[in-house]
Amino acid sequence: MNIEQLQKLLQELGSHLDKLQKEKWNRSLPFDEELFDRWERAKSLGFGEKTSIYQNSLVYGDVVVGRDTWIGPFTLLDGSGGLEIGDNCSISSGVQIYTHDTVAKRVSDGKAPIIREQTKIGSSCYIGPMAIIAKGVTIGNNSIVGTLSYVNKDIPSYSIAVGTPAKVIGKVEIDENGEVKYNYFNKETPNE
Repeated sequence: MNIEQLQKLLQELGSHLDKLQKEKWNRSLPFDEELFDRWERAKSLGFGEKTSIYQNSLVYGDVVVGRDTWIGPFTLLDGSGGLEIGDNCSISSGVQIYTHDTVAKRVSDGKAPIIREQTKIGSSCYIGPMAIIAKGVTIGNNSIVGTLSYVNKDIPSYSIAVGTPAKVIGKVEIDENGEVKYNYFNKETPNE
């Protein structure tokens, strides 16, 4: 089989898989996402049951993820200093979570070491699209980090944090029936 024949077969396969995705899920994905199973990838990484991670997500080092967590496309999970993500989380598209930085090493002409610190995200957290979590940060359970936020300090459980750097602007309240209420400190609801 020559290159042109292989290319034609791959294009036909891509068209067929795309059609199946549209019929089943009403979506169109890149070819590699149609070829590989997100749940199988998560399983191969040792992540918890029912967790999924996109093929285009980057995973480095020691990353532990609980069950029933969704890790969206184009994410970066840096576990070089140890990363833990709890159960039932949503890590949205483009999120970057770090456990190291090379700032001191670079500004010292390579004399200082790479700094590594464990980063933890609790269970039942929502991390909004394109958020960045810095090394050494702990985000408590049942918390929300807003879109495009930069988190460089710990966030307590049941918090709503937004901005660059992220600040806690409210609390998540959950009643005994599972009803969720967002209690903003300034009584204004930000656009999310």
